[in-house]
Amino acid sequence: MRLEIVALSTLPEVRRGDDLALLIRQAAADEGQLIDSSVVLAVAQKIVSKAEGAVVDLREIQVSALARSWASEWTKDERLIELIFAHSRRIVKMDRGVLIAETATGLVCANAGVDQSNVQGVDFATVLPSDPDASARLLRAGLGCGAVIITDSFGRPWREGLVDVAIGVAGFDPLDDHRGRTDRHGRQLASTIIAVADQLAAAAGLLMPKAGGCPAVLIRGFPLRPAEGSARSLQRKPEQDLFR
Repeated sequence: MRLEIVALSTLPEVRRGDDLALLIRQAAADEGQLIDSSVVLAVAQKIVSKAEGAVVDLREIQVSALARSWASEWTKDERLIELIFAHSRRIVKMDRGVLIAETATGLVCANAGVDQSNVQGVDFATVLPSDPDASARLLRAGLGCGAVIITDSFGRPWREGLVDVAIGVAGFDPLDDHRGRTDRHGRQLASTIIAVADQLAAAAGLLMPKAGGCPAVLIRGFPLRPAEGSARSLQRKPEQDLFR
């Protein structure tokens, strides 16, 4: 197998209401990059949120006593803490100035995905798209590509550093189930399931540095097997989670 991973570098600043598929198509054309049914598009959550208007003016937030108290204890922006609470259906951990939350779509991540990087002004923050799978499906339909992955940078238990993962998927199964197959020595695999969408997101993330201005990446050479696909299948069921 050989993969080709190409970042689009000419996308303009994305704003509320922009046709993101059109902007990506124009950038690809300007850079001589063909988008067809063999291409997997990986796109950073941040520009999806911006296009969908998922940008919050922190000056409009009414801060609760809990948010104010916790923010004061850990020298945080109380408005951001309140926004994190508002976009959490469950607080997983709240300790030493760190908030780990479960979002409405079941993602478990720092700050419920609320983020101020690459937004203009200290009084604004982005939140995650309300339905990242639907966002991915819309982009795929608009571009005619084989698959779309909406990516975001997540921390990992027991490991330092952030890695891009898939929070939205369209066009393929994000999991490759090896159970029942055999290894090179004929041993049957009993539990191996590969998170291929996360692997592709991490590969694309190498070309999406925070200050790089390259939030869309084209991946060619991945053996796509068309399927509806949903990033929700990457989330472990509570009854199977040994650490919940």
